[in-house]
Amino acid sequence: MQPVQVIAVTSGKGGVGKTNVSINLACQLARLGRRVLLMDADLGLANVDILLGLRSGNNLSHVLVGESQLKDILIPGPFGITIIPAASGVRQMAEMTPAQHAQLVRSFAALQDEYDVLIVDTAAGISDSVITFSRASQYVLVVVTEEPTSLADAYGLIKVLNRDAGITRFKVLCNMSGGELQARKVFERLCDVAERFLDVNLVWVGAIPRDEFLLKAVALQRAVSDLYPAADASQAFRRLAEDVCRWPMPSASRGHIEFFAERLLAVGSEAGQSW
Repeated sequence: MQPVQVIAVTSGKGGVGKTNVSINLACQLARLGRRVLLMDADLGLANVDILLGLRSGNNLSHVLVGESQLKDILIPGPFGITIIPAASGVRQMAEMTPAQHAQLVRSFAALQDEYDVLIVDTAAGISDSVITFSRASQYVLVVVTEEPTSLADAYGLIKVLNRDAGITRFKVLCNMSGGELQARKVFERLCDVAERFLDVNLVWVGAIPRDEFLLKAVALQRAVSDLYPAADASQAFRRLAEDVCRWPMPSASRGHIEFFAERLLAVGSEAGQSW
């Protein structure tokens, strides 16, 4: 039994294309043969289903009040990905407590035999849900752009996740980039500040170019990887997915609330580990 690879895709501010990154990474991983579950974890302002032109019936709000089980709200997406829709404009979802977030993480145990990868599209910023879901994931992918405000907010997010969740390793992706050289400079500036003042390690995972075909795909409520597979952005998402497939898988639970913790415990037991 292999553990589920769990990636939280997050950002310090809105408007950096985080949800598009989540969707297209999911699509490209599915194209590579992975069984992918995409969770819309922007609980109060969900938009994964909107960006893909999908209609959802019940969503996570119905799971949390006991009207549905997690498996009952799943909807299919492009390339065979499965989507967990959240609610939009539901204040109670945005005001969930950390205990409710933890309850939601535990509910994923019911799906543990069906997927290879879970991508968690968090809210932007430093809310309790971002902290809980990032800590419950194996990898945190921080999406930035070349704007100074994006860098400042990304640093603030990394600082909070390091201080409050004990996360020390972050993957960094530059989105809507004007070029590889510019994107690298953005990453280096973020590294200079974060690694000087925080106990963290930032890892560069690449850049997604600014691409008019991505904007066209958004207008048509489709993933650019699906509608324009030869576009520069689609090819960059493909390279990112190939890189993600090479990320090492964990061999043990870290001892706190995690997505699919049972799979991690089973893997550790098979390896003769104990806790």
